[in-house]
Amino acid sequence: MSRVQLALRVSDLEGSIRFYSQLFGVEPAKRRPGYANFAVTEPPLKLVLLEGEADRPTVMDHLGVEVETTDEVNDATARLSELGLITQVEDDTTCCYARQDKVWVQGPGREPWEVYTVKEDSQDFGTNGIIAAMPGQATSTAGEQAGEASTCCGVSACCSHDEAPTEAGVTATEAKTAAGCGCVA
Repeated sequence: MSRVQLALRVSDLEGSIRFYSQLFGVEPAKRRPGYANFAVTEPPLKLVLLEGEADRPTVMDHLGVEVETTDEVNDATARLSELGLITQVEDDTTCCYARQDKVWVQGPGREPWEVYTVKEDSQDFGTNGIIAAMPGQATSTAGEQAGEASTCCGVSACCSHDEAPTEAGVTATEAKTAAGCGCVA
């Protein structure tokens, strides 16, 4: 079964968990520090909540399509590439407390989309995951790919639970969006 994923960055994680539990009539499938996800059967939806900064409005973090197998991710990669879309493949990466295979693309408004499969659960949020900027943007260094803190995309520690904006007065998501980060996570 495939389902659409919507990842939201929320300032009040506990309040958001209560609200979405009531809205969809289900409890979170996974809860970790600063993170929760819901596996909603009807409509088929993977709702991901990422803890953001206090007193900030909820923003869309990224979108996705969860599929069952790596073969489906590979098929999506081939199809999207054949259509001329720029793809960014991440095999065996850790993201959102899960080991995954995925491919990223950007929509026309630079909204990040991922097609991914979850291979297994992880106790780590994903500081070791490798996410580079999309082609045409700043690229990652070998140190960043090894999981060291980076300052790509206007944030430090890009795409980890520890990321922080490098410019005062903006959120990490705002900095990444302004820099055109391919992950905006």
